[in-house]
Amino acid sequence: MASATSANLNAVRETMDVLLEISRLLNTGLDMESLSICVRLCEQGINPEALSAVIKELRKASESLKVQQQQHTKCHFK
Repeated sequence: MASATSANLNAVRETMDVLLEISRLLNTGLDMESLSICVRLCEQGINPEALSAVIKELRKASESLKVQQQQHTKCHFK
C-alpha cells in the first residue's frame, strides 16, 4: 500500500513538473504554487477560460495599483 501511495505521489509530482514547464514555455508567469491552485480549481469544476480571465484581470488591477502608488510616491518627494 505504501509503495502505491509513493508511486501516486511521484506521478503527481511529475505531472505538476510537466505542467510547470508548459506554463513557463507559454510565459504564463505562474509559479508552482499558483499553478497548483489553478489545477485544483479546474479539478473542482471551475471553467479554465473563466479562471484565466480572472487571473488576467487581477494582474491588470495589480499593475494599475503599482503605477498609482509610484505616481503617489513621486508626488510626495517633489
